[in-house]
Amino acid sequence: MSRSLLPAVVMAMVLTSLACRAQQASPGKIAITVGDKVLTATVADSATARDFVSLLPLTLTMKDLFKREKWADLPRPLSEGGDRVRTYQVGDVIYWSPSDHVAIYYRHDGQPIPSPGIIVLARIEAGAGALDLPGDVKVTIEAVK
Repeated sequence: MSRSLLPAVVMAMVLTSLACRAQQASPGKIAITVGDKVLTATVADSATARDFVSLLPLTLTMKDLFKREKWADLPRPLSEGGDRVRTYQVGDVIYWSPSDHVAIYYRHDGQPIPSPGIIVLARIEAGAGALDLPGDVKVTIEAVK
């Protein structure tokens, strides 16, 4: 290879590598459909969140818990490569690994999360109150391209 081409080839390789890393590191979005409402959530940057996205699309019948969250069983356990926390925000989409549940918080009741805590998978940008419906709710979760 000629010496004049070497810097250009090296630069192209560096830029390609950086672009690939940026693409892998960018969190991405998911769409959560509840009835006729579509909520957009930003995916967390963790191995657990990426494993969750690999399951999508999912259609789940979510049950109510404590009038603050809707939850459902996942088809399989997720990897546990995310940070565990004992608090939540309205709009958090979380993984509760003792039971392989996914849950979405639509109301805050001020109570802490029991041990071992939750792993946040994504956060709904606005409209989590759409889940504040009595009884079971059918929810579809899809990756946004």
